[in-house]
Amino acid sequence: MSSLVLGFQEMEKTQLLLVGGKGLHLGELSKIQGIQVPEGFCVTTVGYQKAIEQNETYHALLNRLTMLKAEDRDQIGEISRMIRQIIMEAEIPSDVVKAVAHYLSRFGEEHAYAVRSSATAEDLPHASFAGQQDTYLNIIGKEAILQHISKCWASLFTDRAVIYRMQNGFDHSQVYLSVIVQRMVFPQASGILFTADPITSNRKLLSIDASFGLGELLVSGLVSADCYKVRDGQIVDKRIATKKLAIYGRKEGGTEIQQIDPDQQKTQTLTEEQILQLARIGRQIEVYFGYPQDIEWCLAQDTFYIVQSRPITTLYPVPEANDQENHVYVSVGHQQMMTDPIKPLGLSFYLLITPAPMRKAGGRLFVDVAQMLASPVSRETLLNTMGQHDPLMKDALMTIIERGDFIKSIPDDGKAPNPSRSNSVTPAPIENDPTIVSELIERSQTSIEELKQNIQTKSGSDLFDFILEDIGQRLKKILFDPQSSAVFMAAMNASSWINEKMNEWLGEKNAADTLSQSVPNNITSEMGLALMDVADVVRPYPEVIEYLQHVKDDNFLDELVKFDGGKETQDAIYAYLNKYGMRCAGEIDITRTRWSEKPITLVPLILGNIKSFEPNAGKRKFEQGRQEALEKEHELLDRLMQLPDGEQKAKETKRMISLVRNFIGYREYPKYGMIHRYFVYKQALLKEAEQLVKANVIHEKEDIYYLTFEELHEVVRTNKLDYQIISKRKDDYNFFKKLTPPRVITSDGEIIAGEYKRENLPAKAIVGLPVSSGVIEGRARVILNMEDADLEDGDILVTSFTDPGWTPLFVSIKGLVTEVGGLMTHGAVIAREYGLPAVVGVENATKLIKDGQRIRVHGTEGFIEIL
Repeated sequence: MSSLVLGFQEMEKTQLLLVGGKGLHLGELSKIQGIQVPEGFCVTTVGYQKAIEQNETYHALLNRLTMLKAEDRDQIGEISRMIRQIIMEAEIPSDVVKAVAHYLSRFGEEHAYAVRSSATAEDLPHASFAGQQDTYLNIIGKEAILQHISKCWASLFTDRAVIYRMQNGFDHSQVYLSVIVQRMVFPQASGILFTADPITSNRKLLSIDASFGLGELLVSGLVSADCYKVRDGQIVDKRIATKKLAIYGRKEGGTEIQQIDPDQQKTQTLTEEQILQLARIGRQIEVYFGYPQDIEWCLAQDTFYIVQSRPITTLYPVPEANDQENHVYVSVGHQQMMTDPIKPLGLSFYLLITPAPMRKAGGRLFVDVAQMLASPVSRETLLNTMGQHDPLMKDALMTIIERGDFIKSIPDDGKAPNPSRSNSVTPAPIENDPTIVSELIERSQTSIEELKQNIQTKSGSDLFDFILEDIGQRLKKILFDPQSSAVFMAAMNASSWINEKMNEWLGEKNAADTLSQSVPNNITSEMGLALMDVADVVRPYPEVIEYLQHVKDDNFLDELVKFDGGKETQDAIYAYLNKYGMRCAGEIDITRTRWSEKPITLVPLILGNIKSFEPNAGKRKFEQGRQEALEKEHELLDRLMQLPDGEQKAKETKRMISLVRNFIGYREYPKYGMIHRYFVYKQALLKEAEQLVKANVIHEKEDIYYLTFEELHEVVRTNKLDYQIISKRKDDYNFFKKLTPPRVITSDGEIIAGEYKRENLPAKAIVGLPVSSGVIEGRARVILNMEDADLEDGDILVTSFTDPGWTPLFVSIKGLVTEVGGLMTHGAVIAREYGLPAVVGVENATKLIKDGQRIRVHGTEGFIEIL
C-alpha cells in the first residue's frame, strides 16, 4: 500500500515525483514544530499511472497533443476534452481504493475533506503552475472522495494547464498528478500571506491578505481582502476592504457563497494580535524553507491552520553580499543597453574588465552605490551622472535618499568612485584636432591585428594566461585611456553646452541633435550605411535575390557562387563581416552568436534594404544628414550674430560645434575595439571547447558558456567536469530570461521604481526621455528580437533596448522608442546621427504600444501618443 497512498507525516523530501509540489510542501509543513496543518494523506502519482497505463486511446491522444503548439487552441481544446473524459471513465485501481479507505478510517470517514490536485511540475522554484489544476472543498463520504480524485486527475488536462505546460517547455507525458485528501477546516477567516512584499519585492516587508470564510473567493479574485503589512514585528500599514461576500461550507457537503451583513462588511478581519501572530508563523515557515514563501492560511477556533506554502517565483533575486550592511544596487544592463541575462562566461569576462564594485543577480550585473550615496560630494556626482544616463534611476535613488532610513550620511573624504564610468580618470582638456581620433583608431586596429597573430600560438592553460594578460595590459588600457575618454567627454560637454546656450539665447531646444547628424568616424552608424552598400551590390542580380529569399541555413554563402552575381555578393558580405562580423544584438555578452558565426542574420536586413531603398541611398542619406547639420550651423550662427555681443557668441558656438563634429563619432569606438577583442578571445576558447567535446568532457561546444572563465580554465587544465553544473546553469539561465531586471534594488530585495516628473503633457501621453529631436508619425513595429524584424520604410521601431548590434535596422526606420536608455547610450547617439526622433527610457513601452498601431513620437519633448 505504501507507495500508493502516503500520510503527510510519512513523506520524504525526495518524493516530488510521487506526491507533487503541493503534497511535498504539506509533508514538510506538517513536520515544523508548532505549525498546525490539517491532517490528511496523498494519493500518489503511482495510482494515476496505474489507472491510465493500459489505455491505448489515452496514449494515442497524448501523442497527438505533443505534436501541437500553444497557438492551436481549438485542437488543444478538443483533444484535452477527450483525454479528460477517458480519465473520468477509467476505473480507479482496487488497491488504490483500498488504501484510500484505510486512511479515511484512520482520520474519520464521516468528516468533510478538501480534495486537491498536486502536479509533479507545480510549486517549483522556477514555475509555480498556480491555479492550473482543480480543488474541491467539503467533500463527504468515500464514494464522493473517490469520484473527486478522478476529477482531479482529469484536471491535469484542462486547456489552461496544457497550454501553460507548452509555454514553459514541460512534456505532457512526463507530468503526473497526485491528489491530496485533507481534513476540512471551516474557518471564520482565511487568506494569503507573502513573506516578501509581492509588489516591491522587499524581503523585510510581510504582506497579509485576509477575508471572511474560506479562501477560494480570494484566490479567484472575486472579493476584496484586507491587506496588512508587517515589518520587524510591527504593523506598518493596514487597508480594510469592503467585504460583501464569503464562501462557507454546507452541512450536506459542497460550498455556498453568502452575503456578509452590511454592518460587518467594513470590520477588520484579523485583530492586531492575530496579525502579528500570523506574521511570526510566516517568518518561521520562511526560515524552514530558506526562501520567501506564498502561504495559504485559515483561522478556526482561534487557531491558525496552514494549508499550503510555496516559494514566491516572481521575486527578483537579491545581489549577493556577505555582510549585514545596507546596499543599493543599480543595474549595469540599463546603462549598457542590454537587459537580457548574460551567461556565466559572459558575466565573468565583463567582471575581468571592470574595476567597479559589481555583484551578480538573476544573470545580470549590478553596481553597489551605497557608499557613494552616503557621502554628500560623491552623491552629487552620482546623481548628475545618473540624470544624464537614466532619469528613472536618478529618481529612484532620490527616493532612497529622501526616505532617510536606509542610507546614513557620512562626512565626505572626496574619494568615492563613479560607477557609470568603470574608471574614475578625469579627462584632461584636449585640443580640437581631428587627427587625434584617427591616431586613436589606428592604435586600436594595430593592437587587434597583433592580438590575432599572437593568440594563434596559444592553447590550454597558456591561452587563459595570455587572455588575462591581454585584458590587463591592452584592452583595459585602450578602454580607459585618458586621451580616449577626453575625446568623447569634450564632445559630450560641447553638446550639453550647445543645448543649454541655444535654448537660453535663441529659445531653440536640443539644437545639438541636428548638429550631430552624419559626423565622421562613427563606426556604429557607418555599419548601418555599409549594409545599404551591400544591398546595392546584390540589387542587379535577380537570381541571387530569389535565392536569398529562401535560404535557411548558414552555409548559404558557399552556395552563392552558383548564381550570376553570386561571387560579387559573396565578396561584399565577406568584406562586411570582416569589418563588422564580431557584432550582434546583446554583444556585451561574449557568448552571444556573432554575425560572422551566423551570417544568415543579415540576410533579411539586406533584402529589406533592397526593397526599401533606391541605389546609392546610403551615401545620399549620409550626405543629406551632413547638409542638414551644416544648414543648422549656418542658421544658428546667423541668428546669434543679430544678438547683442553676437560676434563673441557665434565664435564660441562655432568652436563648440566643431568639437561635436570632430569628436562625437569616436564615442562608439572603444566599445567596438572591446567587442572585436572579445570575438578573438571567443574563437580561441571555442577551439579549446572542441577538444573538450572530443574528450567527452562536455556534450557540445556551447556548454562552456555556462562556466566562468576561472572554472573553464580549471576544466581545460584537468579535463574533468561534473556535468550537472552545466545542466543546472542552463535551467537557471532559462529562468532568468523570464525575470525583468530592476533599475534599482536594495539589499532588502526592495525594487525602487523611479518616475518622470513632467507637467503639461497630453492626457494619454506615454512618457520617456527625449534624446533625439523631431516629431514623427508612423506605424509602430514592436520587435523584441532583431531576427524577427520585418520593417517597412517609415516604421517606428519600438523595443526594449538597442545596442550597436541593432544599428542596421536604424537605416529603414523613421523613429525609435525603447524601454531602456539615456542621453548618451548607443541608441540615442545613433538616432541623433541618423536624424531619427527618439524617446527612450519608456517604462513598459513594448506592452503599452501594440504592434501595428499608429503612433506619434515627440522626440523633442519626450513623449509618445497613440493615434
